[in-house]
Amino acid sequence: MTRNQKIALGCGIASVLGILVLIGVCVVAFFVWRDQRPVTRSVRNYNFNSNFNSNRNSNSAPDNPTSSSNMTEDERHRLFQAGSTTGDPEIITNVGKKLGLMDADGAPNSNYWKFTAKHMTWAIRDSEFLDSISTPEKARAYVDEHMND
Repeated sequence: MTRNQKIALGCGIASVLGILVLIGVCVVAFFVWRDQRPVTRSVRNYNFNSNFNSNRNSNSAPDNPTSSSNMTEDERHRLFQAGSTTGDPEIITNVGKKLGLMDADGAPNSNYWKFTAKHMTWAIRDSEFLDSISTPEKARAYVDEHMND
């Protein structure tokens, strides 16, 4: 190996290590920033609407017996996140079907990719909700409570 090749190899290794250090610093900075935000977790505002529309669409698809069209975008993201947090493939598939993100066979459809692209932004904004379903048990309770809405 010539001297120039050794120098090039050393520069390449140094560049890769530099990039890894930079990524590590960014990750640490994110978590430090997240932990330094004002803590408002003790104040929780929940508004529950007891009014509901009992007129269901009888033309709904057999693989999607309950429609998610009456859910707000925020409620859809919360149900999706809770279903994912359970780690249970059956719950994840059922939630995906309810939200219209999966086909009858459980395969993600085109809506899934659009929704998940928006979901990352939503998850950053609603970290308080993520904290409230931080365990599979809490997430399962949320899904059980909201799956039939």
